[in-house]
Amino acid sequence: MNQAVRRIGRSLALVLPVVLVLSGTLAVARVPWSGAPSESQILTASAERASSGQETRKRAPHEVLRDRLLTELQKEDPGVALSGLQRAVDERPSLAKHCVEIARALGQAAVQKYGSAQRAQRFARPVCDTSFAAGVADFR
Repeated sequence: MNQAVRRIGRSLALVLPVVLVLSGTLAVARVPWSGAPSESQILTASAERASSGQETRKRAPHEVLRDRLLTELQKEDPGVALSGLQRAVDERPSLAKHCVEIARALGQAAVQKYGSAQRAQRFARPVCDTSFAAGVADFR
């Protein structure tokens, strides 16, 4: 019996330090030393927010711009909104790929506001080609 205990003690004496070193190494490897969160930490945080119901979707810049311009169209006129669209695209070229979509939405909103495609068409400008006109034509 004494020999069996001694054998187990020796085995633990060899295995235990290896286990402790490996677990310590793994723990240190998981720490974000650069200060930037790792992808797994971001995914974990996102999953925690989604599961807790606190996730708030951050809106894309083109969605914010579209909503702002649609509000501006309702308060003022489509010409003001189209000028704002042109300025926004000039200031931030990354919005150019969404320009057609936004101008078309402005055209549709103009028809809804004025009730007539002919009246809405008066505000057409060469912003994003003829997308505003195409949005007006959608309601014909």
